[in-house]
Amino acid sequence: MTYSTKTLLVRSTALAASAMLAAGMAGAASAQPVTIGITQNNVGVDSYQTTYEQAFIAAAAENPDVEVVVLDAGGDVARQIAQIQDLIQQDVDAMIIWPTNGQAVIPAVREAYQAEIPVVITNSNIAEAGFDFVASFSGPDNITQGSRAAEIMCDRFTEMGIEDEAQIVQITGQPGYTTAIERAQGFEERLPEVCPNVTLMESQPGNWNREDAQQVMEAFLVQYDDIDGVYSGDDNMGVGALNAALAAGRADEIVFVGATNFAVGYDAMGRGEYWGSIYQSPVDDAEAALQTALDVLNGEDVPFFNYFDTPKITQENMDEFDRPVF
Repeated sequence: MTYSTKTLLVRSTALAASAMLAAGMAGAASAQPVTIGITQNNVGVDSYQTTYEQAFIAAAAENPDVEVVVLDAGGDVARQIAQIQDLIQQDVDAMIIWPTNGQAVIPAVREAYQAEIPVVITNSNIAEAGFDFVASFSGPDNITQGSRAAEIMCDRFTEMGIEDEAQIVQITGQPGYTTAIERAQGFEERLPEVCPNVTLMESQPGNWNREDAQQVMEAFLVQYDDIDGVYSGDDNMGVGALNAALAAGRADEIVFVGATNFAVGYDAMGRGEYWGSIYQSPVDDAEAALQTALDVLNGEDVPFFNYFDTPKITQENMDEFDRPVF
């Protein structure tokens, strides 16, 4: 059983036997592993990305035919571009990129494409201008996540009887980051469709960081006397917003909705402090990215948008879900 430089051959007994006969070998052929390089966005910024990296390494370790080069850009676009170029120089068989910035990495992705290295984008897509240089995107549908979060919030406001008067604020992720843009887009497009009289007063970035989000929420609480809801681009920021409201004695009057249900968000739901989120597993995310890269190398028919499902979770149905591991 052998692998070409750029194409992972489909493994079968018949192919292995033919190869041995053609080579006149008496013994079994030894496998030549494929090498897959990954450059991640910012492993240290939150527990989701840390868990993703651990799951990716574990999944690769279970496959004896796969070697991986695992890199972390630390949130630095220039560093990630240099890492992509380094992986090109290493002539990896495939590359997985979790972009630090969906627009800025396109020239480096194009370089990988020109070097005939298939690229899988993971978790957060690049800008559409770079789609021609990518084999597949593996991850959540972030626009749908934002849309579902808007539905969660609207449903709760309707239950409370304030759907015609509620005022809300939004805490988004890292500026320029595709996930942040798409989740905000999905939320902002869907909310007026389901709750047209809810007012989104202001949006500010929380940079996927709990402390930053807490500071943003502290400013919102000073600026606005009435806040009925907060939508945060992930639960890490959402809990930061919750902490600010708890400190100000105003948490009971606010509906908190997030995305990417973290353990801290799940626990806050269990305490009745945080209403809902979107359930997303970093383990599923990492394993799907690796499998997508292998499927591409195998020549399989892989959809360009290779999404995995991310359902709604609220205080009402949280018992149907395991507590997140991150």
